[in-house]
Amino acid sequence: MILAIVFRKRKKISFFLVTSALLIFFLGPTLGYMQMHKFLFKNEVKLISEKKLEFTKAIVIKGSLKNLSDRDFSACKITATAYIKTSNEYKNYILRLKPIQKSSIVEEDIKKDQSKEFKMFVEPFVYNKEYDIGLEASCK
Repeated sequence: MILAIVFRKRKKISFFLVTSALLIFFLGPTLGYMQMHKFLFKNEVKLISEKKLEFTKAIVIKGSLKNLSDRDFSACKITATAYIKTSNEYKNYILRLKPIQKSSIVEEDIKKDQSKEFKMFVEPFVYNKEYDIGLEASCK
């Protein structure tokens, strides 16, 4: 900010310095918090199996959650998301932004280096073509 005042006669440099100072002021703490959370609450989620049920409109997902952190987790929110799958790689990337269906469960009390298996249902699931399942976990 002080440099912006020094270069007040050069408007482009002054504008650039003020803009970059504001970006650092607002984005720095937010991005720092996100990176710290990833480091402190590191986990791994694996998809073991998924099966579309025939007589009900649902998918059964089995997976495992492993605590890779140095801390015990009090709770983890596991989210399963179903995406449309195509042969086009770029279209798949775009389709991941708008999932077909989402479902979440909460697993509690996961100790350090412990692995927990979970089972969840995604319902109602009425999509009949090819789909992909994504799993992610947010722990605290």
